Amino acid sequence: MTQKNYSSLCDDFYLDMYINTELDLPTERDTILAFFERVQKQFPSMTCFFRRGTNDCYLEEDRNTGKYRWISLETDRIGSGFVNPSNIEEAYCQDKLVLELVPYMLSVSHLDIASLDVTFTMDFDYTGNHDEIIAEALLAHSSFSCLLDLPCAKPIDLTPAIVVALTEDSLTQARITVESRGHIKQKQGLDEAISLSFTIRQYPTTTRKFAPLKSFEHQCRLAEELMDEKIIPNIVRPLTETIAQKRFM
Repeated sequence: MTQKNYSSLCDDFYLDMYINTELDLPTERDTILAFFERVQKQFPSMTCFFRRGTNDCYLEEDRNTGKYRWISLETDRIGSGFVNPSNIEEAYCQDKLVLELVPYMLSVSHLDIASLDVTFTMDFDYTGNHDEIIAEALLAHSSFSCLLDLPCAKPIDLTPAIVVALTEDSLTQARITVESRGHIKQKQGLDEAISLSFTIRQYPTTTRKFAPLKSFEHQCRLAEELMDEKIIPNIVRPLTETIAQKRFM
């Protein structure tokens, strides 16, 4: 693992891990509090505890700093994330702790894991038409641009996404989504970032015992390689260059 900092390439960077389970997670008060207290022992600044809905519980650092950790327990999913880490190793340490704790404190065995996700997300702030930015940066030289040549045509809801299998058994997959939310927020007089989300998902194999920590480390290495070799040069840079051009027009 390296000490990379993807925050310099965007306005906000998020590194998230999700453990998706086959069975519902424990809902007993003592179990939930014991788990979060153990996490807090490792990261004392995570002091914001709250519940949303019936069973979703969260432990976070102060969001107002712009850089914070969070962990969530949902019905059938455990989340661990870091917003704007100084380097990605900061986030990896937290995720590894969660992976080490859940078998013993939440009774999540290897049999219970439906899939494991590692997600890198980048937000790009832009005041204006997000769909036009995405269309110009990513679709200008594609077959989809033929519709934009029509009189008065302009993109109004553009969210390109693709999922690809990275192995012959299709159990390792990559998903990338570029999401435009600007047209929704602009109606409300607000601005929101263009969001690029890149996920490496691993499904357990039926031929051997699933090792979550080993899988996580492999997924992180794979995510970094694809970010550096594919995502940044072919998607991130065209987006940031197009945004920069529009701002100075």
